[in-house]
Amino acid sequence: MTQAERDGWAVVTVAGEMDLTSSPAVRQKVHEAVADGRRSLVLDLAGVRFCDSSGVGVLIGARRLMRSCAGRLRIVLPQEGAQPGPAGGAEAAAGHGGEAHVNRVLAALGVRRLFEVYPDLDAATDDTARPLSA
Repeated sequence: MTQAERDGWAVVTVAGEMDLTSSPAVRQKVHEAVADGRRSLVLDLAGVRFCDSSGVGVLIGARRLMRSCAGRLRIVLPQEGAQPGPAGGAEAAAGHGGEAHVNRVLAALGVRRLFEVYPDLDAATDDTARPLSA
């Protein structure tokens, strides 16, 4: 997980899994960004290959936190799964109709429509870009 700034947006990039073990660190990064006065936040989940209920809870909590401070939250969720890394298939998302795992999880739970989702970081940090439809 990394944190950076891009075009006035705080960007938290998450890769691998968002589960019971890693979700608290993601939550902490979101809270740190808000504590630092950041009100425009992008969660780049393009590299996330697995997300369980604790990961979804972090996303919903981040949305609630950003709304409570009149902030903006955008999420990067490509339509395709994460690309295989140098190690090969172990880093690939399990393809299911071309949709990324996190997209499928959020849609199945009926919460995908709650988020402003963008296909890549360029679009997410562009104030003129429109989010993907739910």
